[in-house]
Amino acid sequence: MNRIAAAPPRAWQRMLSGRRLDLLDPSPFDVEIEDIAHGLSRVARWNGQTSGEWAYSVAQHSVLVERVAGLIDRDLAQRWRLATLLHDAAEYVIGDMITPFKSVIGPDYKTIEAALMRAVHLRVGLPAELPAPIGKLIKRADRVAAYLEATQLAGFAASEARGFFGTPRVGSDIRIEAMSPNEAKQRYIDRFRLLGGTAVC
Repeated sequence: MNRIAAAPPRAWQRMLSGRRLDLLDPSPFDVEIEDIAHGLSRVARWNGQTSGEWAYSVAQHSVLVERVAGLIDRDLAQRWRLATLLHDAAEYVIGDMITPFKSVIGPDYKTIEAALMRAVHLRVGLPAELPAPIGKLIKRADRVAAYLEATQLAGFAASEARGFFGTPRVGSDIRIEAMSPNEAKQRYIDRFRLLGGTAVC
Protein backbone atom coordinates (compact mmCIF):
# COMPACT_ATOMS: atom_id res chain seq x y z
CA MET A 1 0.00 0.00 0.00
CA ASN A 2 1.34 3.40 -0.99
CA ARG A 3 1.72 5.86 1.78
CA ILE A 4 1.69 9.57 1.19
CA ALA A 5 4.50 11.24 3.08
CA ALA A 6 3.32 13.76 5.61
CA ALA A 7 4.08 17.34 4.69
CA PRO A 8 6.82 18.90 6.81
CA PRO A 9 5.52 21.23 9.50
CA ARG A 10 5.22 24.86 8.45
CA ALA A 11 8.22 26.82 9.71
CA TRP A 12 7.48 30.21 8.21
CA GLN A 13 5.31 33.13 9.20
CA ARG A 14 3.48 35.42 6.83
CA MET A 15 3.98 39.09 7.62
CA LEU A 16 1.63 41.98 6.88
CA SER A 17 4.05 43.09 4.17
CA GLY A 18 3.35 39.80 2.40
CA ARG A 19 6.81 38.43 3.17
CA ARG A 20 7.10 34.84 4.35
CA LEU A 21 9.90 34.56 6.86
CA ASP A 22 11.41 31.11 7.33
CA LEU A 23 12.06 30.74 11.05
CA LEU A 24 14.66 28.00 10.58
CA ASP A 25 16.56 29.65 7.74
CA PRO A 26 15.61 33.35 7.70
CA SER A 27 16.64 35.36 4.68
CA PRO A 28 17.56 39.06 4.91
CA PHE A 29 15.41 39.54 1.79
CA ASP A 30 12.31 38.65 3.84
CA VAL A 31 13.00 41.15 6.63
CA GLU A 32 11.11 44.46 6.50
CA ILE A 33 11.38 47.26 9.07
CA GLU A 34 7.62 47.90 8.90
CA ASP A 35 7.00 44.29 9.94
CA ILE A 36 9.54 44.56 12.76
CA ALA A 37 8.10 47.84 14.07
CA HIS A 38 4.52 46.58 13.80
CA GLY A 39 5.28 43.32 15.58
CA LEU A 40 7.40 44.83 18.35
CA SER A 41 4.81 47.51 19.05
CA ARG A 42 2.36 44.73 19.89
CA VAL A 43 4.68 42.53 21.95
CA ALA A 44 4.43 43.30 25.66
CA ARG A 45 7.47 43.52 27.91
CA TRP A 46 7.24 41.93 31.35
CA ASN A 47 4.54 39.56 30.07
CA GLY A 48 2.18 42.52 30.20
CA GLN A 49 2.57 42.90 33.95
CA THR A 50 3.05 46.67 33.82
CA SER A 51 0.99 49.62 34.93
CA GLY A 52 -0.69 52.08 32.60
CA GLU A 53 -3.43 52.16 30.00
CA TRP A 54 -1.29 50.33 27.44
CA ALA A 55 1.04 47.36 27.59
CA TYR A 56 4.66 48.49 27.56
CA SER A 57 5.95 47.26 24.22
CA VAL A 58 9.27 45.93 23.01
CA ALA A 59 9.27 48.72 20.41
CA GLN A 60 9.15 51.36 23.14
CA HIS A 61 11.78 49.46 25.15
CA SER A 62 14.08 49.35 22.11
CA VAL A 63 13.91 53.11 21.67
CA LEU A 64 14.71 53.52 25.36
CA VAL A 65 17.73 51.19 25.19
CA GLU A 66 19.12 53.11 22.22
CA ARG A 67 18.70 56.35 24.15
CA VAL A 68 20.48 54.92 27.19
CA ALA A 69 23.33 53.59 25.04
CA GLY A 70 23.85 57.13 23.77
CA LEU A 71 24.12 58.34 27.36
CA ILE A 72 26.66 55.66 28.24
CA ASP A 73 28.79 56.41 25.18
CA ARG A 74 28.12 59.87 23.80
CA ASP A 75 30.48 59.19 20.90
CA LEU A 76 28.74 55.96 19.90
CA ALA A 77 28.75 55.68 16.12
CA GLN A 78 25.40 55.98 14.41
CA ARG A 79 25.54 52.44 13.01
CA TRP A 80 25.98 51.02 16.50
CA ARG A 81 23.09 53.09 17.77
CA LEU A 82 21.07 51.50 14.97
CA ALA A 83 22.25 48.07 16.11
CA THR A 84 21.12 48.97 19.63
CA LEU A 85 17.68 49.99 18.41
CA LEU A 86 17.40 46.63 16.65
CA HIS A 87 18.76 44.58 19.55
CA ASP A 88 15.41 42.85 20.19
CA ALA A 89 14.23 42.79 16.59
CA ALA A 90 13.93 39.00 16.54
CA GLU A 91 11.08 39.28 18.99
CA TYR A 92 8.76 40.49 16.23
CA VAL A 93 8.70 36.82 15.26
CA ILE A 94 9.36 34.86 18.44
CA GLY A 95 7.92 37.20 21.06
CA ASP A 96 9.46 38.47 24.27
CA MET A 97 10.03 35.61 26.64
CA ILE A 98 11.03 36.46 30.18
CA THR A 99 14.54 35.32 31.11
CA PRO A 100 13.45 32.51 33.46
CA PHE A 101 11.37 30.92 30.69
CA LYS A 102 14.26 31.13 28.21
CA SER A 103 16.30 29.09 30.67
CA VAL A 104 13.58 26.42 30.73
CA ILE A 105 13.35 26.22 26.92
CA GLY A 106 17.09 25.78 26.50
CA PRO A 107 19.49 26.52 23.63
CA ASP A 108 17.02 26.09 20.75
CA TYR A 109 15.50 29.50 21.49
CA LYS A 110 18.91 31.16 21.34
CA THR A 111 19.74 29.41 18.06
CA ILE A 112 16.59 30.66 16.34
CA GLU A 113 17.00 34.13 17.86
CA ALA A 114 20.61 34.38 16.64
CA ALA A 115 19.66 33.35 13.09
CA LEU A 116 16.91 35.95 12.97
CA MET A 117 19.25 38.66 14.26
CA ARG A 118 21.85 37.83 11.62
CA ALA A 119 19.19 38.23 8.92
CA VAL A 120 18.06 41.57 10.39
CA HIS A 121 21.62 42.88 10.60
CA LEU A 122 22.44 41.93 7.03
CA ARG A 123 19.21 43.48 5.80
CA VAL A 124 20.19 46.91 7.15
CA GLY A 125 23.90 46.77 6.35
CA LEU A 126 25.25 45.81 9.75
CA PRO A 127 27.68 42.93 10.28
CA ALA A 128 25.94 39.62 10.91
CA GLU A 129 27.73 39.38 14.25
CA LEU A 130 28.26 42.56 16.24
CA PRO A 131 31.70 43.36 17.71
CA ALA A 132 31.98 42.11 21.29
CA PRO A 133 32.35 45.60 22.82
CA ILE A 134 29.11 46.71 21.12
CA GLY A 135 27.32 43.63 22.39
CA LYS A 136 28.49 44.42 25.92
CA LEU A 137 27.39 48.04 25.60
CA ILE A 138 23.94 46.97 24.44
CA LYS A 139 23.60 44.58 27.37
CA ARG A 140 24.61 47.33 29.76
CA ALA A 141 22.07 49.74 28.28
CA ASP A 142 19.46 46.97 28.34
CA ARG A 143 20.02 46.46 32.08
CA VAL A 144 19.60 50.19 32.76
CA ALA A 145 16.36 50.19 30.77
CA ALA A 146 15.16 47.10 32.63
CA TYR A 147 15.83 48.81 35.96
CA LEU A 148 13.86 51.88 34.90
CA GLU A 149 10.98 49.76 33.62
CA ALA A 150 10.99 47.52 36.68
CA THR A 151 10.79 50.39 39.14
CA GLN A 152 8.45 52.66 37.17
CA LEU A 153 6.11 50.18 35.51
CA ALA A 154 6.49 46.64 36.86
CA GLY A 155 6.11 47.22 40.59
CA PHE A 156 9.68 46.45 41.71
CA ALA A 157 11.15 48.20 44.72
CA ALA A 158 14.42 49.97 43.90
CA SER A 159 16.38 47.59 46.15
CA GLU A 160 14.90 44.55 44.41
CA ALA A 161 15.58 45.97 40.94
CA ARG A 162 19.18 46.76 41.88
CA GLY A 163 19.64 43.12 42.86
CA PHE A 164 18.58 41.97 39.40
CA PHE A 165 19.87 44.73 37.14
CA GLY A 166 22.49 46.68 39.10
CA THR A 167 22.52 50.36 39.95
CA PRO A 168 22.15 52.60 36.88
CA ARG A 169 24.87 55.20 36.47
CA VAL A 170 22.99 57.03 33.72
CA GLY A 171 19.35 57.67 32.89
CA SER A 172 18.04 58.07 36.43
CA ASP A 173 16.09 61.13 35.29
CA ILE A 174 14.30 59.29 32.46
CA ARG A 175 10.58 58.86 33.05
CA ILE A 176 8.60 56.17 31.24
CA GLU A 177 4.92 55.97 30.40
CA ALA A 178 3.59 53.20 28.22
CA MET A 179 2.20 54.41 24.90
CA SER A 180 -0.23 53.01 22.38
CA PRO A 181 1.00 50.42 19.89
CA ASN A 182 0.57 52.83 16.97
CA GLU A 183 2.61 55.54 18.67
CA ALA A 184 5.31 53.07 19.71
CA LYS A 185 5.48 51.74 16.16
CA GLN A 186 5.86 55.20 14.67
CA ARG A 187 8.54 56.24 17.15
CA TYR A 188 10.48 53.08 16.37
CA ILE A 189 10.30 53.72 12.63
CA ASP A 190 11.18 57.39 13.05
CA ARG A 191 14.22 56.51 15.11
CA PHE A 192 15.25 53.85 12.60
CA ARG A 193 15.15 56.38 9.77
CA LEU A 194 16.92 59.06 11.78
CA LEU A 195 19.76 56.61 12.43
CA GLY A 196 20.10 55.97 8.71
CA GLY A 197 18.38 52.62 8.64
CA THR A 198 17.71 51.43 5.12
CA ALA A 199 17.24 48.10 3.41
CA VAL A 200 20.40 47.15 1.52
CA CYS A 201 19.41 43.81 0.00
